Amino acid sequence: MRIIVADCSAEYSGRLNASLPLAKRVLLIKADSSLLIFSELGSYKPLNWMTAPCTLKDITPDGADDDVDTPVSEKVLRVSADKGSDILEVTLQHIYSDETYDLGEDPGLIKDGVEDHLQRYLAEQIERIGKGAKLVRREYPTAIGPVDIMAINAEGEHVAVEIKRHGGIDGVEQLTRYCELLNRDPLLAPVHGIFAAQTITPQAQVLAKDRGFTCLILDYDDMKGTEDDSLRLF
Repeated sequence: MRIIVADCSAEYSGRLNASLPLAKRVLLIKADSSLLIFSELGSYKPLNWMTAPCTLKDITPDGADDDVDTPVSEKVLRVSADKGSDILEVTLQHIYSDETYDLGEDPGLIKDGVEDHLQRYLAEQIERIGKGAKLVRREYPTAIGPVDIMAINAEGEHVAVEIKRHGGIDGVEQLTRYCELLNRDPLLAPVHGIFAAQTITPQAQVLAKDRGFTCLILDYDDMKGTEDDSLRLF
């Protein structure tokens, strides 16, 4: 991770054009060459950015100096998208700090209510997808990845359930790919789809309905409150 504090300006060109006038900002450059520009105040989101896959060029101009008032910059960072013509060029007029840190491997964010918890609770309370439903298994294997939950409905037909914390169009597309593949197997077909999440965007609901899927809103607190306590003494 490289962190630069500098007086800088920026120009973004490609699918859209945007610019940042000269000001003191923080630049964050990740190992994959992604570059993000932050200011002191305002949103937690960067002012501008280029994400991977991309290529970063660190350029020191001829006659470079660290005087913010001269036309020659101290350094130029040019980040080009590997796919497309987008370019983010950051001109550093004066660099206050330029440090690189090895952060090592990150274990990831661990918090309550993630997809694994939702999957476990729904598997334990499978009738939430419909009365008479029975669980086949969690993480049902397919050639393109595991389906979160495979179940059988009251009519004896298979149901593939895709679970997200926040359901968007990408999740519906993922469920579509699973169902298309599973329905090629005569021993499983017909396989119905259920898109389950704590929240589902209106666009995802429209797409799911168009694909013939059912949307299921998961109330995490309610599911957590009805955990199976049959093995508890008290």
